[in-house]
Amino acid sequence: MLVLSFIMSVIPNPMPEFISHLKEYRILAGLTQEELAEKVNVRRETIIRLEAGKYNPSLKLGIDISRVLKAPIEDIFEFT
Repeated sequence: MLVLSFIMSVIPNPMPEFISHLKEYRILAGLTQEELAEKVNVRRETIIRLEAGKYNPSLKLGIDISRVLKAPIEDIFEFT
């Protein structure tokens, strides 16, 4: 536990943070969370977490969402 605390103090956030614009793009596409989830083969809860910025999408999922919403992945998910 002490080692983990040290690592977290040196590297506060090893995962890149991202801002999700997924909700805006989903609404523009006229899709519900459930409909988008079905189209990209994930559970609705995954879409909820993505929209809240609490889940980093895999590259495959990001690409799938980008294709369904017909928007560039870098516009939907803005990594900082």
